[in-house]
Amino acid sequence: DHQLTVEFVDGTAGEVNLEPLVFADDAGVFAALRDPRAFAQAFVDYGAVTWPNGPDLAPDAMYDVIRGGGVFTPR
Repeated sequence: DHQLTVEFVDGTAGEVNLEPLVFADDAGVFAALRDPRAFAQAFVDYGAVTWPNGPDLAPDAMYDVIRGGGVFTPR
């Protein structure tokens, strides 16, 4: 599955569901993450979840949704 568990420095933790983004018709650079090996290469760079091929996720939006008790699902 294309989900991540994240934890911020203040202890806020939650889930990120990337499946709708990765498998969208207009996934762009995120389409490469359909390969589980590529998806597994996620790392944190300057506070953003990032992949070696360039895509990254905005930590501010992710934090706001997770802090509110939801699952972050970027589109």
